[in-house]
Amino acid sequence: MKVVPVSDTPAPDFSGLNDSDDGSEQQAMDLVRDVVTWHNTQIAAERRAPVPDEDRIEELTAGRQAALEDQRRLDTADRQETERIAALYAARLKELKES
Repeated sequence: MKVVPVSDTPAPDFSGLNDSDDGSEQQAMDLVRDVVTWHNTQIAAERRAPVPDEDRIEELTAGRQAALEDQRRLDTADRQETERIAALYAARLKELKES
């Protein structure tokens, strides 16, 4: 799975999202943080493996870095970008948990 920063992905359809701005930034931060945490957990588990898979560690580290870049982007993002990041990370987190 190739992970790229949100800035390199197409914008999703936001028609189903709540128009309220209350909590959208916090929700986006929480979702990105959850993805970063997932990557950290996987990296730690892989490093503890009897024979760590260096390619997997590199892939996980790149995914974590992309999420951290998007997390920093949230500091200056407008509402539309915040909602876009939240939607993408909700989908990404669901995909990661199902894999």
